[in-house]
Amino acid sequence: MMTFRIPPALAHRKFFYLWLGLLISMAGSQMQLAAIHWHIRELTDEPNPLALGGIGLARILPVIVFSFVGGAVADNYSRRRILFITQSALAIQAIVLAYLTFMGSIEIWHIYLLTAIQAAVSAFDLPARQAMTPNLVSREHLPSAFSMSSIAFNAGAILGPLLFGFIPEGGQGYAYLLNAFSFLAVLGALALMGQVSQDLNRAAGVNLQSMRDGVRFITSRPLILSTMIMDFIATFFASANTMLPIVARDILHVGKSGYSWLVSAQAIGSVTAGMAVSQMSELRRQGRLFIASVTVFGAATIWFGLSRAFLAALIALVIMGAADTVSTVIRNTIRQLQTPDHIRGRMTSVNQLFFMGGPQLGEVEAGIAASLFGVPFAIVSGGIGCLVGMSLIIWKWPQLVSYNGDEPTLAAAPAD
Repeated sequence: MMTFRIPPALAHRKFFYLWLGLLISMAGSQMQLAAIHWHIRELTDEPNPLALGGIGLARILPVIVFSFVGGAVADNYSRRRILFITQSALAIQAIVLAYLTFMGSIEIWHIYLLTAIQAAVSAFDLPARQAMTPNLVSREHLPSAFSMSSIAFNAGAILGPLLFGFIPEGGQGYAYLLNAFSFLAVLGALALMGQVSQDLNRAAGVNLQSMRDGVRFITSRPLILSTMIMDFIATFFASANTMLPIVARDILHVGKSGYSWLVSAQAIGSVTAGMAVSQMSELRRQGRLFIASVTVFGAATIWFGLSRAFLAALIALVIMGAADTVSTVIRNTIRQLQTPDHIRGRMTSVNQLFFMGGPQLGEVEAGIAASLFGVPFAIVSGGIGCLVGMSLIIWKWPQLVSYNGDEPTLAAAPAD
């Protein structure tokens, strides 16, 4: 019988402060995301998959434009200071959403525009935040740190939508306002942690050559590149979340309360898997475990698309969340351990295009497929596409399957 112990990453004071702040902030962010999807469905007279899919387009375009710049900024300036700025900007974005909603003047294009602004800010926030994690914990505790980060994100993804479920109909403005206040938790954590050490001596400046160096570094590492492409393919084809308002309201007929549980279901599976992984002192056979988790994710997506009962759909989503968390922890550990500190921001910015581009462009693809062939077809075909894409990745990079968690150390990494 396994005895629960405090995850080793939380023994690092600065990481603990950041993790606790993110735990609170993520709940607000996920509540806002659920509110936005439901808000768009309320602003359309009939089920409109394209209107929901447009949110994905609004999120990904700013990431494409600003991601490389955001990574270079994270490598050349204080990551802690960057987070102060980005978290404050995200709070202001939520306040504007709340104001327009309370005034009764909000339209769909307002939501698209403010979502795009949020995505642009996140293009600077995420590289700084992920690249700072190895500055806060020891090397051997990185898998624990990424597991705990996943738990913070997914615990928020459980609590946020459930809290939204308790907000009265038409009360999206309150969800946006509560999200704005939640960012105070991260700002407080950044203030408490104090200065964070960072290798700025080898930073190459914020310029085109610096950004090219980041791309060249990734293309020279097949293990990193293959996991990024796998991430994109899996999330592009199996992006079911944006269709949840239609699934809940028009297929399962469960209303807003049932919708909030469906939104939280993947996060419930993710937190469960994250807690299990955080207790492990060492992960072996990581390549096989990674492939198995992606396989389960694709199969569970097909199950979800075929479900016509609320409980069956809920279980499928829980399994999808658990599988996704296992693959995420392995991917992040590989990338951060194999990337020197001075280029981590740029590596993360390129990775951002893959793991954000996949689900956001997938939402657009799902919206188009659902409008042409129906929502169930869009979800089921996405699960099949995930499995086919995974098979092609294994054929191209078979070394991914045999990866065991013992790649060469950073000292052997080629200079960028």
